[in-house]
This record gives sequence, C-alpha cells and structure tokens, in this order.
Amino acid sequence: QVQVVESGGGLVQPGGSLRLSCEASASVFSHFHMGWYRWAPGKQREMVALISSSGTTNYSDSAKGRFTITRDNTKKTVFLQMNGLEVGDTAVYYCNALLGSMRYWGQGTQVTVSS
Repeated sequence: QVQVVESGGGLVQPGGSLRLSCEASASVFSHFHMGWYRWAPGKQREMVALISSSGTTNYSDSAKGRFTITRDNTKKTVFLQMNGLEVGDTAVYYCNALLGSMRYWGQGTQVTVSS
C-alpha cells in the first residue's frame, strides 16, 4: 500500500502563489506517474497537471503558463508551483500516484483564493 500525503495548501489573495507538495511512500517512486487534480464544489474533478516517470509534463488549459509540476525522486515528492492564482483556482487539490493498474490518492489539501 502506498501512502500519498499532500501539503502546502492555504488561503492566498488573487495573484498570489502557493507551492503544493506531495510525498508518496512508494519504494519505487521514480516509476510512478504523478498528477495533481482538483475538485471544487459543484464541479467535476479536474486534472491540473501530470508528470510521468520520465519527467514529461502535461497541463490543463487553465494551468498552462501559471502552474509548474516537478518531481524530486530522491525525496519521493512531487511539487505543484502555482503562480498568478485566481478565485477560480479555489478547490481541494489531490495528488495521485499511478503505476500500471495501481492508483493511489492523497487526502487533499484546500486551496482558497480570496481577497
């Protein structure tokens, strides 16, 4: 069983920045594809950013140019740097670890963008 733990959420003003972290307890973390998703009230869960085991990244249209996903395999951690935050980015952000048919989710971290 892999444990996925997110951190770094909080309250930020529009235009501000946050850096989310996600640590996974996988012994072969470097083999996992990692991703950030978000879920806002009244909306469907949305993919925000993905990073493959080889480091290839993919972003939602809303995240492109503002968010950056990176990973540090030595720390078994993936990061989501979020700049230029908007009110519409308010959501619970979840980290996902995927390897083959095995998929693990964290408990989520709340990001609130408000003035």
